[in-house]
Amino acid sequence: MNTHTNIYLVGLMGAGKTTIGRQLAKRLERNFYDSDHEIVARTGVPIPTIFEIEGEDGFRKREQQTIAELSTMSNIVMATGGGAVLSAENRRCLRESGWVVYLNVPPLMLYQRTRNDRNRPLLQVEDPLARLEALHAERDPLYRETANLVVEGGQLVAAGVVQYLLREFGRLCTKT
Repeated sequence: MNTHTNIYLVGLMGAGKTTIGRQLAKRLERNFYDSDHEIVARTGVPIPTIFEIEGEDGFRKREQQTIAELSTMSNIVMATGGGAVLSAENRRCLRESGWVVYLNVPPLMLYQRTRNDRNRPLLQVEDPLARLEALHAERDPLYRETANLVVEGGQLVAAGVVQYLLREFGRLCTKT
């Protein structure tokens, strides 16, 4: 592992990937990318519209292409979409091109953070908390399989997580 290794943040929606990723990139003086924001910039439409027109499968294809392209860059920090790990190709791409951090946040806390956000198509259901619990049960093993480091971050503030990640990444970089 070297200081030019990409850093990828994975976890469910609302886990803090974008917030932490931006702060981490700033501290490391790296470019920051959010794969969901990149998809919106490339298509010119919000994610709910992509889901509406192309369905989740169409969105996942766009997500896979975006992650494949971004992961060829070096020295970046990237926040992935919550479902990025559903694709074996995405998991492989992330693992082979960088250091993957899983931000694990309990579903109840995710619900509290996302309950008023209309830009989360998978949560536009009758019981969003139950949906988050189901998504966590389904994806947690995939996040853990992909991650080099798991941060149990439900009660931590973003700045604390960033400090921890800087310390852990620094340790990795000095080992090589």
